[in-house]
Amino acid sequence: MPGGGIMATGDVGAIEAPVTFKTYLMCAFASFGGMFFGYDSGYINGVTGSAVFIQLIEGPGAKALTGPHSSLIVSILSAGTFFGAIGAGDVADTIGRKWTVILGCCIYIIGVILQTATTGLGLLVAGRLIAGIGVGFESAIVILYMSEICPKKVRGALVAGYQFCITLGLLLASCVTYGTSTLTTTSSYRIPIGLQFIFGVVLGVGLLFLPESPRFFVKRGRIEQARKALAHVRDQPQDSEYVEAELAEIIANEEYERSLIPAGGWINGWMNCFSGSLMKSNSNLRKTILGTSLQMMQQWTGINFIFYFSTPFLQSTGAITNTFLISLIFTLVNVCSTPISFYTVEKFGRRPLLIWGALGMLICEFMVGIIGDTVGFNKTHLAADGVTSVANNIPAVNAQIAFICIYIFFFASTWGPGAWIVIGEVFPLPIRARGVALSTASNWLWNCIITVITPYMVSKTEGNLESNVFFIWGSLCTAAFVYAYFLIPETKGLSLEQVDKMMEETSPRTSAKWRPTTTFAQDMGMKEGGKLDMNVEDVERKGSIF
Repeated sequence: MPGGGIMATGDVGAIEAPVTFKTYLMCAFASFGGMFFGYDSGYINGVTGSAVFIQLIEGPGAKALTGPHSSLIVSILSAGTFFGAIGAGDVADTIGRKWTVILGCCIYIIGVILQTATTGLGLLVAGRLIAGIGVGFESAIVILYMSEICPKKVRGALVAGYQFCITLGLLLASCVTYGTSTLTTTSSYRIPIGLQFIFGVVLGVGLLFLPESPRFFVKRGRIEQARKALAHVRDQPQDSEYVEAELAEIIANEEYERSLIPAGGWINGWMNCFSGSLMKSNSNLRKTILGTSLQMMQQWTGINFIFYFSTPFLQSTGAITNTFLISLIFTLVNVCSTPISFYTVEKFGRRPLLIWGALGMLICEFMVGIIGDTVGFNKTHLAADGVTSVANNIPAVNAQIAFICIYIFFFASTWGPGAWIVIGEVFPLPIRARGVALSTASNWLWNCIITVITPYMVSKTEGNLESNVFFIWGSLCTAAFVYAYFLIPETKGLSLEQVDKMMEETSPRTSAKWRPTTTFAQDMGMKEGGKLDMNVEDVERKGSIF
């Protein structure tokens, strides 16, 4: 409606169209990006236990990777993803959310090709670093893209689909590495690595047929394109009253936020992420700390110790005969548990899941540590052949495996999806891309730190903590429990614009009781059935560059 206004509403229940099957499909496809993250975590766990791969890196006759080599190979991808995620925010605000993910797919494919062609440590590390930059792009911006296009009633469940795809990637990788573990040629590691190529092609090509985020167009002042994109993702005609009302709400919120966070140059854009008082619940600084620390806590739970290092760790204990099979069981538990969050995150909310999930994890972690230190993993003896290690107490080892599975259940149904959901919801539009990018970068930074130090903690020639490492994860899960209780707000059932208002008017512990009473359009002076005071051309001329 060029030259005219955008129809507004004061009805808080009428600012979004009913959810259609087409909307579900579009949002669900974007979550396929989680396969990148999950498959890499799973394949590297299996490949680093492959005899052919070990001898490729360490030389003939080697039985295991050294601590430094294991640390470098696993952690270098996380280093790449950290820098990829940091840069992705600026790229997403410049060329759009969709095209940033597509660019990330292209970078990822280049890295996969280099890894597949590897004949030694150098090319493998270079390939994982480049692939990591691509994963950083998609891991940050897929969450941003999904949060901005998903309907508020099912946003949590659909974004949880990203975590589900991570678990599917883990499962697929475990199956592939289990199937290739007996091969005695370079196919034992080239096949698991090369299959990643498919994921990059599928996601990159598929996104070409999806719309750009309407909130990106509003941020850039391109209102007519925002209207078309919003009509597409809501499966409504462009002149639908639902499209008009939601577009008016997005524009009104963007205008309000821009009045508080003026557009500026590149440096000002980043400084805006850290503006405001630490004591003010709705300040950008508080939101940035919330997003980055939440992702830090997700890594502190120790989940990637299981999925990165469980195979070599279980091998080192000498208590498990078929470590590849046990790792596959862990992955199956992860996959089967994650869909539970599709229901619980919308039924009970984000905050309860994170609180009770942390409690369940810390209990399981401490139980694994206690059993292992007394009668389990840490207690073995040599078999009659004088070479093979055998557990002293098989039932105790089985109990540890069971508690690890229960721990994975708690993570997969709570903190796994919950952390990704919350970081996509808490940032206002002017800093959302950079805020989500910083939060995702925090995830990968701590992922990198943990993958660097963990081999030294459990390696036979280094820390040799054995089951005692679970006391560390249990203590960190205790910190996550306290953190979730005091700092995580409830965002269930709110639009992204309403989340901003909720955080301004309440505290985390009382946020679940908050309900919207007015729309942003109403607060900005628009009456029921009225139109934005500015016309479309005015908004388009005011579109910000940063």
